[in-house]
Amino acid sequence: MKKLFVGSLPPTTTEESLQALFSEFGTVRSIKLVKDLFSGNCKGFGFLEMEGHEARAAIAGLDGKSFEGNLIKVKFEEVRKGFKGKRR
Repeated sequence: MKKLFVGSLPPTTTEESLQALFSEFGTVRSIKLVKDLFSGNCKGFGFLEMEGHEARAAIAGLDGKSFEGNLIKVKFEEVRKGFKGKRR
């Protein structure tokens, strides 16, 4: 299972529209769309999980392509080492 980062999404993006977009490349196992707390709109990025070969096909087919007027970025999630989040 591979986790993908999807960026440059328009605020109107829904989990259903992202599912429909990526499902042509294979089975989408999970979707996590990052939303604004107050408006509920997409903040412009999200994550989804697909099998390895399907994820590679989705990256090749969708990275830099137009989705609802935006050129989206699709790549494997990069895990940042040593990141502990916000300090208070």
